Amino acid sequence: MEITVKTAKQLRLTEEEFELIKEKLGRTPNFNELCSFSAMWSEHCSYKNSIKWLKTLPRDGKRMLVKAGDENAGLMDIGDGYGVVFKIESHNHPSAIEPFQGAATGVGGIHRDIFTMGARPIASLNSLRFGNLRETKTQHLLAGVVKGIGHYGNCFGVPTVGGEIYFEQCYHTNPLVNAMSVGILKEGGTISATAKGIGNPVFFVGSATGKDGIGGASFASADITEESTGELPAVQVGDPFQEKKLLEACLEVIKTGAVVGMQDMGAAGIICSTSEMSAKGEVGMRIDLEKVPTRQQNMKAWELLLSESQERMLMVVEKGREKEVLAVFDKWDLPCSEIGEVTGDGILRFYMHGQLEAELPAYDLVLGGGAPVYAREYKEPAYFEKIRAFDASAIPVADDLKAVAEKIITIPN
Repeated sequence: MEITVKTAKQLRLTEEEFELIKEKLGRTPNFNELCSFSAMWSEHCSYKNSIKWLKTLPRDGKRMLVKAGDENAGLMDIGDGYGVVFKIESHNHPSAIEPFQGAATGVGGIHRDIFTMGARPIASLNSLRFGNLRETKTQHLLAGVVKGIGHYGNCFGVPTVGGEIYFEQCYHTNPLVNAMSVGILKEGGTISATAKGIGNPVFFVGSATGKDGIGGASFASADITEESTGELPAVQVGDPFQEKKLLEACLEVIKTGAVVGMQDMGAAGIICSTSEMSAKGEVGMRIDLEKVPTRQQNMKAWELLLSESQERMLMVVEKGREKEVLAVFDKWDLPCSEIGEVTGDGILRFYMHGQLEAELPAYDLVLGGGAPVYAREYKEPAYFEKIRAFDASAIPVADDLKAVAEKIITIPN
């Protein structure tokens, strides 16, 4: 298959990005490699359009045990030898297409970011935005999202303790679904999302891989339209009962001391977890894709790399302690397969039955590494001026406060 700029554009890369990829590789990428860059250089994974502004936010503090952005979630000291782990993340586009699964997998994904660090999730929160509540579409989205959030949380066993919601016409096509998870751990019990130790085995643990969610990261970074319903395969499908088992197995295997590093396979699946863990540890990996447990036959290399099937983790284990890890996941009846090993050259090499399918420098794929960063043009919205001019003290006190109260409770916001 000839790879051209047209191929790149079909994968939501720009012509300039395609040229940058060729420059970094010193050659034209093959299809598997181009798909990998498409996912990893999406806004969802690289924050290429927003990282400039995110870097202006504070990253450190007296009680912070890790700097913001250094791990899968934030970690703060709450005293008495305990830390609180927390993170909020959006699942907007999937929820706009399939509200139940979109919201449910948003909850599942954010919980995995908590327990992959060694913490036990104890609470969920959410922040939601929808269009006009009187419209049928909004009612459909609202019902599906609320049901999805509740379903996953109830089955997983973590309550939703708070949230907020707002209705505005601008969210008609693209609702905002932000899920937050909070967890607790003992100080010193943190696991880093870092690969290290040349020769250490790399394990795939959790649910088998299917074709659901392929391209989800780049899909989540594109403009969504009324016609986006055709992209339903990009929406992930969750299994909260499987995640409950994965939670218990991960927390148990961490206690063995055999785990070197671990990361959730969320957006961009295997290519994301392998590249981010490797880049952070300044190492590479050799991965044999045919060893990845699958639930669909004849999956291609790019499908295995990009699948966003839920309830999966990538784990680097101390060499010689593989049996301890296998025993824990066997106890919990979860797939656990050794799929590769850590290498020392910073290159990710993916094989399929002995054939090299992709060869990529981990650093060039990731946020903070070789991913592009853009400074986009912007302007202040006109309504900001109205907000600044608003003076609440100038509003007269109503004579009939009962009538005011009755009117307020009829307003969705």
